[in-house]
Amino acid sequence: MANAQSETPAASEAAPEQSRARPSGPLQQRLVPGMAKYTDEVLFGEIWPGEGLSPRDRSLAVISVLIATNKPAQLRGHLGRALNNGVTPMEASGVLTHLAIYSGWPNAVSALEVYDGVYTERNIDFATLQAELQRLSPASSDAEAAEAVTAQFGAVAPKFADLTNRVVFGDLWTRSDLSVRDRSLVTIAALTATGDIDLLEPYLRRGVQAGLTRDEIAEALTHIAFYAGWGKATRALTVVTQTLGG
Repeated sequence: MANAQSETPAASEAAPEQSRARPSGPLQQRLVPGMAKYTDEVLFGEIWPGEGLSPRDRSLAVISVLIATNKPAQLRGHLGRALNNGVTPMEASGVLTHLAIYSGWPNAVSALEVYDGVYTERNIDFATLQAELQRLSPASSDAEAAEAVTAQFGAVAPKFADLTNRVVFGDLWTRSDLSVRDRSLVTIAALTATGDIDLLEPYLRRGVQAGLTRDEIAEALTHIAFYAGWGKATRALTVVTQTLGG
């Protein structure tokens, strides 16, 4: 499997060829053979090739988790994998813009050097990232959501309410560097990774309206259990069951 280093530190130059070929890498194999077994047989042998979600969508979910949890060392390999799996540079950069809002500027800024390195290695034309975007139509429910935000926060934090309605839902969610479906998947993955499970419900519903299926969401959360942790995925899947049915 490509990019074994995304899960492990650099392999030893002296490692046997057979050991290098395994996704776990020689360091896992030498120090934590149990983890190496799960890496090889489950994560890369069963999860990544799974049929319930495309490799592209799996990569979108994983890079979202790694950005949201500030894991630049692991992001490098997975960003390359995402590009191999069909995520375009425009879409990958769209993920980073989106998560500056949803996981904070420091996490997004920490990923910039990784993006620069991967894009440079692949000779990505940076000029294509400057293209003016077409705007997507706002969701039919956005006006109602804006009223709810204003009612909830308008009195205590009017600027926050204004920014939420004007910048987050009025601008970010209408950017065409990501489809609403993909933006929903990215948001679900990031909120799960940061433990903000109580915020998932509206994004689950928005994702389904935009074309994500319940089974795809469940498969994405199953996948990112390996990247965000089993507890967070368990809690997120509980919300999926409550919101979209079992």
